[in-house]
Amino acid sequence: MKLIFNNKVHFLSFMAALATAYLGGLFFTLLNCPVPWLLGPMTAVLIVSRIKKVNLYWPTGIRNTGLIIVGYSIGLTFTKNTLITISSKLPSMALMTVLLVLICMGMAFIISKLSSIDFPTALTSSIPGGLSQIITFAEESKGIDITTVTFFQVTRLLTIIFFVPFLIFSPLFLENSSKYANRETSVPLAQFDYQLPSVLFFAVFAIVIALIGKRIKLPTAFLLGPILGIAVLNVAGFTGPPIPSLLLDISQFMIGGYIGLLLKPEQLKSKAIIPVALLSGIMLVCISLGLSYILSMQFHFSSLTSFLSLAPGGADQMGIIGHELHADISMITGYQLFRILFIFFAVPPLLKYVLRFSQGKSDKKGM
Repeated sequence: MKLIFNNKVHFLSFMAALATAYLGGLFFTLLNCPVPWLLGPMTAVLIVSRIKKVNLYWPTGIRNTGLIIVGYSIGLTFTKNTLITISSKLPSMALMTVLLVLICMGMAFIISKLSSIDFPTALTSSIPGGLSQIITFAEESKGIDITTVTFFQVTRLLTIIFFVPFLIFSPLFLENSSKYANRETSVPLAQFDYQLPSVLFFAVFAIVIALIGKRIKLPTAFLLGPILGIAVLNVAGFTGPPIPSLLLDISQFMIGGYIGLLLKPEQLKSKAIIPVALLSGIMLVCISLGLSYILSMQFHFSSLTSFLSLAPGGADQMGIIGHELHADISMITGYQLFRILFIFFAVPPLLKYVLRFSQGKSDKKGM
């Protein structure tokens, strides 16, 4: 998690990105926007980075630090009761995840027919979640356009992260979500309990478990490692202190600035892909919204918890939004992490099979 600056220009690029992100967060806070310290930095960095001759840089280590903080906070929400509740929902998690993947396969087929994108590339571009994993898979596979996959995945991620908070504050979610809140996992800075040995122990533990997760190639290791590690300690009776709400804002800032630099439309071979990527992201949000109503009716979750559980934006972003709105974070995280693990273990073999099948058909046509 080192901050690496190759030269003075590199450092100045980071300072420019830092100032841009801060102004974006401040502006969104003044506008009273939802999750301002995630959306503000992301939007500001995204816009400024598109200006020619402006170079911005955001070290991965800062993003990873933000993920560890979010993972720690989410891990605190897991108790014995929540684990029992989540385990009883495993069949539902499997069903909803498989349904979402099948729908994405259908969308990929339509995209491949209506555009110049081949089906393996369209399918790899359409799988929800697991951004880094899917992009790594595309890099290692022949016959897949890595630039198109990256653009689709990042565009959908940005669309979902930006669209979901505003959708939640729409008339579709009128209920008072605070009655679904778990116990608080953050406190105002003035009320923070400065017991140094306890704070140091849990901070070091979260970092170590994240690095171990990275070492064993755990998906989204800097988020999933602390979640699982802190959850185990929490269930065992070793409960960590709630973190200051200011620190959660800082973690959002760390993640938002990094996400804003991911989108690089100038690398696309065809600009016609841009509206297709945006439309597929919006469609996926709408499909997730429809599935969330089924989940809400089945288990009597709040509509907010149901939607964030299925929204294809990733456990870190949906966890942040759920925490801000006092939704059932442990349930949201349970569904999100199940999808991450499903995608990690089940999707790559599926994509490899589709790629081999597609290449086989191409070889037969060429004979």
